[in-house]
Amino acid sequence: MKTIDLHTHTVCSDGSMTARELVRHAKECGLSAVAVTDHDSVDGVADALDEGKRIGIEVIPAIELSAQSDTETHILGYFIDINNAALREKLQYAKTVRNERQNEICEKLNALGFALTMDEVRELAGSDILCRAHFARLMVKKGYVDSVKQAFDEYLANGRPAFSGREALTDTEAVALINGAGGMAFCAHLHLTRKPPEELEKFLVRLKAEGLAGVEGYYTEYTPQMQKEYQTLAKKLGLCISGGTDFHGAFKPHINIGKGLGDMSVPYSVLKNMKKAYAKTKGGTV
Repeated sequence: MKTIDLHTHTVCSDGSMTARELVRHAKECGLSAVAVTDHDSVDGVADALDEGKRIGIEVIPAIELSAQSDTETHILGYFIDINNAALREKLQYAKTVRNERQNEICEKLNALGFALTMDEVRELAGSDILCRAHFARLMVKKGYVDSVKQAFDEYLANGRPAFSGREALTDTEAVALINGAGGMAFCAHLHLTRKPPEELEKFLVRLKAEGLAGVEGYYTEYTPQMQKEYQTLAKKLGLCISGGTDFHGAFKPHINIGKGLGDMSVPYSVLKNMKKAYAKTKGGTV
């Protein structure tokens, strides 16, 4: 069975691999298609597309937009035009807000007794594109925690003491931005919204009316029961499903590209159905 991974990250956000390295890794691991979905950035997509053509693996131009929320709401955008002017302008603003968020995280960690500086985080990241995973790696390097996962679980995840929820976009704006760039918007990792079933359904009904195309029906951390419930909900609401692992390379070594909990993998039929929905709603092919 042909399998895919439509949720991955590169050095252009909080992954450890370049876009070209990630695409080659996906090919080596036997995947038939991969999407680079960096946080609030499309900087790696052109290289990913070029490498995909070179080595013979399908690459989907994509992004993951962070949205304002009391918990955690991320909107994935697939088949986007990465050169769309409105998208580029808004991403520049999002970068400014992201920098403010990283400073806030650093201040919170300092207040908790961790001796970290923004210069140290930038040096470790090797760029000015900083995310929580970079703080987590620095905490591991300094011996404050044993793993990146522990850093997130105890300090950096939503609801933990060093988390910052500052975001540039509302969920409505994120969906509109993706649609305006010719893409399809999908709500990522539904369990992280921490909404009870009835509230989650109302949330998705609202976003669908605003242009949401689907939800992430396969995800690394979904239990089999979650996967079943989310896919059933998508069918009930007439939403497509996407799927991926949230691969970050060495920054989250417990996540393997194309593989989730147990034997979770995403069949190519998921991407095929997304393309059919795109043709129906957008009137074109991808």
